[in-house]
Order: sequence, then C-alpha cells, then structure tokens
Amino acid sequence: MDISVGRDGASVAVAQTPHDTAFWSVSWLVEKWSEDAVDFARRMLQSKGIKEIQDGNKLVHTGEQTWDNAAQAYVERMVVVPNMITVEKGITSTIMQKLGIIPEETEERKGNLLLNEGIQEMWDLVIGAAATSAYNNSNARLGVGANTTAAAATQTALQDGSAVFKAMNATYPIRTNQTMDFKSDFTSGEANFAWNEWGVDNGSVRNKNMNRKVESLGTKSTGTWTLTGSITIS
Repeated sequence: MDISVGRDGASVAVAQTPHDTAFWSVSWLVEKWSEDAVDFARRMLQSKGIKEIQDGNKLVHTGEQTWDNAAQAYVERMVVVPNMITVEKGITSTIMQKLGIIPEETEERKGNLLLNEGIQEMWDLVIGAAATSAYNNSNARLGVGANTTAAAATQTALQDGSAVFKAMNATYPIRTNQTMDFKSDFTSGEANFAWNEWGVDNGSVRNKNMNRKVESLGTKSTGTWTLTGSITIS
C-alpha cells in the first residue's frame, strides 16, 4: 500500500496491483577426481580388456538432405551417436562412479545471470520460430573459461576466447518436475586452466548462451572434473 498526498493535503491510500513473479534459481556442482584416481580407474579397465569408453554423444553428418519446415529449406541430416574415447585419453565420471571411486573434492555454487540472447532463443523455441536449436542432448553444452569479467546480460559468449565447451553426458539434460539438470565431463586433457566462468549454450551451430556465472571453482591441471548445472523455474 502506497501513501500519496491529495490536492487538499490529506493522505490518500493507493492500492498497488500485485505483479506475477517467476523464480529462476540455479545451483552448480563440480566433482573433481585427480589424475591418480583416474589412472587407478584406467588400470582397472585395462585389466578387464576395456580400451574404449563412451564420453557423451556427438552429432555426425549422414550426407542426406531433408526438408526443414521451420527453416523452409533443405538441411543436411544429422544423427546422434556415442562419442567414444580411449581410456588413455580420459575417464568419465560415469565410469568413476561405476567403479565406486568417489570424487576427492566437490565445489558448490549458486546463481547465474541469464543472457539476453539465451532468453530470446528460449522464447523462440517456445513459439517454434525458425533457426533455433533445442537445449537437448544433441546440442546443449557446458562451457568453462578463465575470464573474470563481470557478467552482463548483453554478453553473447563466455569472455575467455579459449573457453572449452563439452557436450552433454549420455541422457542429459534431464528434467525432473520444474528442474533441468545439465551435465558434462572434462577429462584429463581438457580445460586445464582456472575455472572462473561457466554457462550453458545450445551448440556450435547456434551458439546461443543461456546464462553465465563468474566465480572461482579452482584450477584444473589434469584429472576429471564434472560440472552439473541444475536450473529450476517456479
């Protein structure tokens, strides 16, 4: 209730119309396995004769052209296939957990800033606009960089020009009620620098960044670090 002064100087109570409010909350989790832990898992797999493991999925071109009603054009057909890597290259969090090897360290953070281009992309997805890509297992990625520039809604990328983006782990993103979980692994040779910024985008073709968070998560030198972003709308 606001109080305003009328012409005669008397106080007049003016009722304020309540506004609808939506809540967007984000929590982030980083699970860290050292290279010693990774090497232990590697030796266990090799003792069983396992030389390759799945590191998420990837899109591959089929060479076929299909008609895209939304874009009103022919586009090259792509399919999702498992992305296989050698155990020498790295060990994923899924394998570590299956072997019962828990992360030696975890970091939790809250919050993020929604970027204008991400908001626009999400609304375009809602109305089925042309030239958009869903934030799904085929397209969504988590990216990390070393830049510490403050987040601003007008930004269109992570500010580190050498930021590393990784595709989703198999089955991610996962929606549970109003919460969406995005999850990516960064294995031994990937993203070995200070993790100061991170966010979600919808792939290398559209590259529309949904959000950006700036805060230190530590410095990765090797091993496996897994980033999970849980976004809730209510």
